[in-house]
Amino acid sequence: MVLLVQKFDKFYSKLENFHHHKHNHQSQALTASLEAFKSHVSNCLSKLSLSSKTGLEVPSFLWIQQCFELLPIINHAFAKLVVAIDYPVGKWEAASVDEYLKYSLNLLELCNSISSSLSHLGKARLSLAHALTLAENSSPSLALKHLKPIQPKGLNKELRFQGNEEIGKPRCPNISKQAVIDQAMVVMQGMVFWVCGILMSGLVGEAKPYLEMRSSGGRFVDSWLPGLDLRASEVIVERNGLLKEVKELDDAVAGLAAVIGTGKSSDEAAEELKRRLEVVEKLVEGFGKEVDCLFNKVLAGRNQLLNGLGQQK
Repeated sequence: MVLLVQKFDKFYSKLENFHHHKHNHQSQALTASLEAFKSHVSNCLSKLSLSSKTGLEVPSFLWIQQCFELLPIINHAFAKLVVAIDYPVGKWEAASVDEYLKYSLNLLELCNSISSSLSHLGKARLSLAHALTLAENSSPSLALKHLKPIQPKGLNKELRFQGNEEIGKPRCPNISKQAVIDQAMVVMQGMVFWVCGILMSGLVGEAKPYLEMRSSGGRFVDSWLPGLDLRASEVIVERNGLLKEVKELDDAVAGLAAVIGTGKSSDEAAEELKRRLEVVEKLVEGFGKEVDCLFNKVLAGRNQLLNGLGQQK
């Protein structure tokens, strides 16, 4: 009988050790997946160089487009994490599902704000193109009425999109799939809103959007890439968010207006304005397509999630 008890004790001890090692292995795998996600996001951010050595002026259309291209990459990285740890949305806690739905709605709103700002720039460009036509058709006095610098469109409301960081705080010492999702979601929201703050500051020509939204992700940026958030803030505040190409267009407008005012030949100034208008037209059109593409992807994913949740009920 004693021998039998000893055998059972030994068996259960081995079984307990097996479960312990299995649990440790799972915890290590989950931690590795989360760290891989964070590392990927950090590497993406490192491409946002603010150094003059890159030849990319900041802030400029090309730079904010580079920022925008990070958004689908970060979203895709989060989706890959969900698959990697085999924890689909249907298994998430209700609070996490609500947070993700709120995040996707905020991102759709931001896409609409970006599209609205691009539309405003497009209309301003058309007005200036009309002024240029008048100047070239010997109607300088009429042209002067339309040769005004672009007035960036201000925001209709404050941008204070910030994720619920409470869901990202570990509630137990052992990491779980739910904890990985929650922590990754906080990172994703923070980074996306930080980048969107940069985008909106450039498009509306003021630092306010960035300063409002940097609180969402600035601390992550600083922990991974020390100094990047501070440098971005300094550049945006110093230049008041005004995009390089918009400033160049405004300078060309002022140049043509000044020449017309003197009564001298305006051919050279008109040609410069035409060139600047063509640059802005291509940039606005190309950027607009990227924004529409992201909007459609986010909306489709959100609708798919809602439909899936509806079927579960």
